[in-house]
Amino acid sequence: MGFEWASWPGFAIAVGAAVLIEAVLIGLTWLAGRVLRRLRPLFEAGSRVPRRRLLVLVAIVLLDLVVATTWPLESSRGVLSHALLIVAIAAGAWFLAGVVTAFVGRIISRYPVDIADNRNARRIRTQMAVLRQLAIVVIWLLAAGAAIFTIPGAQVVGTSLLASAGLASVIAGIAAQSVLGNVFAGVQLAFSGAIRVDDVVIANGEWGRIEEITLTYVVVRIWDERRLVLPSTYFTTNPFENWTRNTARLLGTVQLDVDWRVSPAAMRAKLDDALEGTPLWDGRVKGLIVEDATGGLVRMRALVSAANSSNLFDLRCHVREQLVEWVVAQAPESVPAQRIVVEPGS
Repeated sequence: MGFEWASWPGFAIAVGAAVLIEAVLIGLTWLAGRVLRRLRPLFEAGSRVPRRRLLVLVAIVLLDLVVATTWPLESSRGVLSHALLIVAIAAGAWFLAGVVTAFVGRIISRYPVDIADNRNARRIRTQMAVLRQLAIVVIWLLAAGAAIFTIPGAQVVGTSLLASAGLASVIAGIAAQSVLGNVFAGVQLAFSGAIRVDDVVIANGEWGRIEEITLTYVVVRIWDERRLVLPSTYFTTNPFENWTRNTARLLGTVQLDVDWRVSPAAMRAKLDDALEGTPLWDGRVKGLIVEDATGGLVRMRALVSAANSSNLFDLRCHVREQLVEWVVAQAPESVPAQRIVVEPGS
């Protein structure tokens, strides 16, 4: 009598062979990682997650093959093999999602944001982040449809799920469902350039920076470390201020009400000294004018410029402090005063 593979001994041999194959793959992957770490360290770091997920996928596929060919209990072989097939499909989607994440991460790493003019880098990072999320959603949608296709009699449902991954069905769903409307708004924001990650905005009455843009919502990091989470449709249906739309450079004003006896020329000289003594000023714009002169006071307005919004806020505070100290210490006659005329005999 010949050897039967569909038996416990045959199953044990097949499992041992699968473990051996998996061990060889693990060794090859480890060796490849060592070589890449020396030649391309950044690429090696980004490929760690996909490599590990690939090993898991191969292990599940090998186990499925072993069960389908050598599982001795014929009555449960089909059910177990089918369950492993579905797990393999999920592992494949998990692996592809890791590949997409690693690929997008590699692209993003080429565009650092810690430079003076990072507008293009922020645009690329925003678009890549949204594309990554969209690709991962499509991958899992296709995996769900493929898994349902393996179930007898469920092909109709699987076809519907697969079709929903197409662009036409997505657009139709957007028109009908508010949730998918946010998805469309997220994609629109990413590619229209209305906002980008790290943009300075005023939204819903709050000043902050765009921290994260997803398919359905946008996270704004407010100056006091709070997080404002807004649906993507907010930025496509409501007006908002973007202070870094074209450039991070900004202009700001400082206003002081002083007495009529102030010397604009002397205050202008003090402004020059205050700006020259701080790195917050970018050297582009400076000026001091008498903006108004009513109600017994003179309103002086200083105009300054800075490289970004954070520097501008600090610069305005610095200029205001310097001018106040100058008025008090060097020009006390310019301190705002109330004059009362006393009529004789009153």
